[in-house]
Amino acid sequence: MFDKRYISRLFTLNPTIKALLQEAQNPRMARNLLRVYVDEISQMLNKNSQKVQPLEWVLQNKCLQALKRIISVRSERLSKFSIVKLLWLLANEYDNDLPEDLDDGFFEEMIHLLLGIHGKSGIYDDEKIPEFANLHGRQAAQVRSVKLDELGLRNKDYILKYPSGMDEDIIEQRAENRKFILAQYGASEKDWNNYLWQIRHIIRNADELEKLITLTDEEKTAIKKARGGKLPFGITPYYVSLMDRTPDRRRDHAVRAQVIPPLNYVDAMLAHRDDRESSFDFMLEHDTSPIDLITRRYPMIAILKPYNTCSQICVYCQRNWEIDDVYAKRALATKSKIMQAIDWLREHPAINEVLVTGGDPLVMRDERIDFVLSELAKLEHIERIRIGSRTPVVLPQRYTDSLVNIIAKYHVPGKREIILVTHFEHPYEITPESMQAVQKIRLKGMSAYNQAVFTVENSRRFELVALRRHLRLIGVDPYYSFNTKGKEETRNYRVPLARLQQEIEEEARLLPGLVRTDEAVYNVPGLGKNYIRAGQNHSLLTILPNGRRVYEFHPWEKNLSLADTYIDTDVSIYDYLKELERRGENAENYKTIWYYF
Repeated sequence: MFDKRYISRLFTLNPTIKALLQEAQNPRMARNLLRVYVDEISQMLNKNSQKVQPLEWVLQNKCLQALKRIISVRSERLSKFSIVKLLWLLANEYDNDLPEDLDDGFFEEMIHLLLGIHGKSGIYDDEKIPEFANLHGRQAAQVRSVKLDELGLRNKDYILKYPSGMDEDIIEQRAENRKFILAQYGASEKDWNNYLWQIRHIIRNADELEKLITLTDEEKTAIKKARGGKLPFGITPYYVSLMDRTPDRRRDHAVRAQVIPPLNYVDAMLAHRDDRESSFDFMLEHDTSPIDLITRRYPMIAILKPYNTCSQICVYCQRNWEIDDVYAKRALATKSKIMQAIDWLREHPAINEVLVTGGDPLVMRDERIDFVLSELAKLEHIERIRIGSRTPVVLPQRYTDSLVNIIAKYHVPGKREIILVTHFEHPYEITPESMQAVQKIRLKGMSAYNQAVFTVENSRRFELVALRRHLRLIGVDPYYSFNTKGKEETRNYRVPLARLQQEIEEEARLLPGLVRTDEAVYNVPGLGKNYIRAGQNHSLLTILPNGRRVYEFHPWEKNLSLADTYIDTDVSIYDYLKELERRGENAENYKTIWYYF
């Protein structure tokens, strides 16, 4: 249900639009009148007869283009929703015909859109022309430098809000956690540093986990229900040591959320267990798998998946329907099946890069890892092998001298490079142990990159910036920041696309170039990576009654060959801001989010 005062507020902002909607006898006529009105406003703006601040003028045109798109017939056809009809119903007070899911989020979207069109976004209200703009030479540079100091220190304050696993007090706390866990198992420090011990003692149920940390009733219920429904669940003792003993999630929210499923996630997973189209194969990998163990979406790279499990299970993994239970024995592909995939790669010389992933291939034994890499290295056309693994984050003990030497012998500068691609999601996951694992790889001349998933757990102002900063300091280059997958069961984690765009422009942009090397992408089902930074790669189609935006994403083949686009529904900006407020954030600090389309 929505607050009916929103209707008056919406049309008070633009009485002309209300009059046009009331004049129209039906939605079709209303669309024609609105289209003429938008064109007239655009022409007036382009005459630039009024003195409008240049950046506000740019925003006005951006909002006008967005309005023009969402009222178009094409957008209505693709989204299967008419925003014109909804506005027409509201203007003419046809209350009985309004959608049942109409809520405040829709009105907030439309109000901000109209404010932007009229040059009243409020973004620049408190801004003044900087003093250095009226100065020259050294004097201008010195005054500007003072302003940059202020901006830099403000940003630093933001970054330091977020605790890191490299902070001394947290290192000490985790040492105590480790001692407590070892005492529960009657184990030693030597055991702790043995990755096989870690794997043998993976925590697989709520009762076992509750002996090590305090769980909330909801956490216990969710884990037990997941295990009862045979959903994969498992956490290494090391990763449990990164969690705080108390369940308030004040500091360890991102760590707990990574592996302890929300109850509604478990319910949705169980309800859609047999719904292959929407859940089991959400990314449509079966449509891009020419042979078992191989996925191929792009001309020069393919994915090889020799191991269909991990040392622990991430809640929102895109292959969560495909992954066998944590460290399941039957998850390992046979050598003959792996060789069939290798033979397929041999027959496709256009492919010069292979991503070995899964599951997590580095959970395999040394001998099997050596086998896979050696067979790939025999393919002359393969010049790069990526290893996708979260072991630096959840099982850094895996980086034994034996493993590192096996990987390094296939890294041949000038001929073939081996790259580690990992998944740190929050600075709280970064530890001296994970740094040591990364450095073992780096000292052998190999590179390490990170793919972060942008979720509600790392999406506050400068939270991802804090992650980038610490990643660089331990030797990991930021590579991709993925928008959260649009799967319904992961709605607790999802962040509006506009927030990722905002993060790029207003936070990442302030970092030195070598720290902000990650590219923001949305991995679109069946299409592959859509580059969010490039506005021409996606477009807003409409805003649904519940405040959720509908976007059209363009394929990577655009301008190269013919391919279809993909229509997807985002989460509500209004609901997201409410969640941030629940977490103690001031929504006013995110006010520009409405103007990223």
